[in-house]
Amino acid sequence: MQADVVVLGAGMIGVSTALQLQRRGRNVVLVDRRAPGEETSYGNAGLIQREAVEPYPFPHDSRMIFKVARKGGIDVNYHPSALPHLASPLAQYWWWSSPSRYAQVAREYSRLIAHCLSEHDSLIEEAGAGALVRKSGWRTAYRSQEALEKGLANAERLAQEYGVEHAPVSGDELARLEPGLTQRLAGAVHWTQPWSVRDPGALVASYASLFQARGGAFVSGDAATLERHGAGWRVTTSEGPVEAAEAVVALGPWSDELLRRFGYHLPLFVKRGYHRHYDMPTPLSMAMLDAENGIMLAPMNRGLRITTGAEFARLDARATPLQSSKAERVARELLAIGDAVEQTPWLGARPCTPDMKPVIGPAPKHAGLWFHFGHAHQGFTLGPASGRLLAEMMCGETPYIEPAPYSAKRF
Repeated sequence: MQADVVVLGAGMIGVSTALQLQRRGRNVVLVDRRAPGEETSYGNAGLIQREAVEPYPFPHDSRMIFKVARKGGIDVNYHPSALPHLASPLAQYWWWSSPSRYAQVAREYSRLIAHCLSEHDSLIEEAGAGALVRKSGWRTAYRSQEALEKGLANAERLAQEYGVEHAPVSGDELARLEPGLTQRLAGAVHWTQPWSVRDPGALVASYASLFQARGGAFVSGDAATLERHGAGWRVTTSEGPVEAAEAVVALGPWSDELLRRFGYHLPLFVKRGYHRHYDMPTPLSMAMLDAENGIMLAPMNRGLRITTGAEFARLDARATPLQSSKAERVARELLAIGDAVEQTPWLGARPCTPDMKPVIGPAPKHAGLWFHFGHAHQGFTLGPASGRLLAEMMCGETPYIEPAPYSAKRF
């Protein structure tokens, strides 16, 4: 099979890349070992987060670091055996999270986030996927008045610095809007711009179906077979070898393993995360973050999805769903939740970089090889916007966002 471009990885990032290249007349083959949207893109809170203009930094507060070290919260867990392997990227993550450096990171990161809704919107319409999407935002809820006041102050700052829109919600109003709450909370911040998706994997699948309906090919294959072939690239698939002039690595947390074969040693690491669905007699009207505990409560087609924060571990380490159990316990303090839908929690991994920005652009040492990974918590949000930037670079167009901050050369 011949193509102009082979895209490796059929998550939100890979599928969006394939669509954006297809829009520009490129013949694209999309390759993955599983069906589109069944890996990392499946297991998120289903939010297209226009408000997420600042990525998650490494804490510099000594109290918070001590809390994480003793595993005193729900939002962060770690495997001690993984720390030697993670020491270097985490040290760099801490360095980039210092206030002066983080300010520049956030400015560069926010330029992509600013386009997430418009780029998703056109694909949602073209794919006929509007039934999956609600454009009503989501809430960060606070149990204490002190935490609420800090949250509102931060929301005001984001409004002034980035134009992020929000509305304060009192405790009484929140109780009226969410009759399923069994405990009165201090209040919430309603992020009014974001969109929510009731089945994230289904949205990715709908984008992939659009790609195929327009003549694109999706084939099952192993990205690890990627090799140089003449002046281009070749990968082995179930339908035989696919040969293309250019290749895009959009493998999320598996990108690092492939790239090491080609001599690239980028400081990549993963944050693992868990979720589980539960029956709920009175569903939430929109997704809600329990701010003090760092758990997201997201209504999905399968039930209430309770997601956890970050687990620092090796990608292939055994599942340790301690956070998921704790998350269920604190969620039951707020809501009348029924039985779990799945027998065990789902586990996935977010692909991360120390400076919290994705890697988008050409491979420094190989012509025709392109990188597109490292979106951490926001791959689902950023796929179409990030895919547009890469497609413009590959097709010789003037990039709509300055691409230098996302280049692999920064490492």
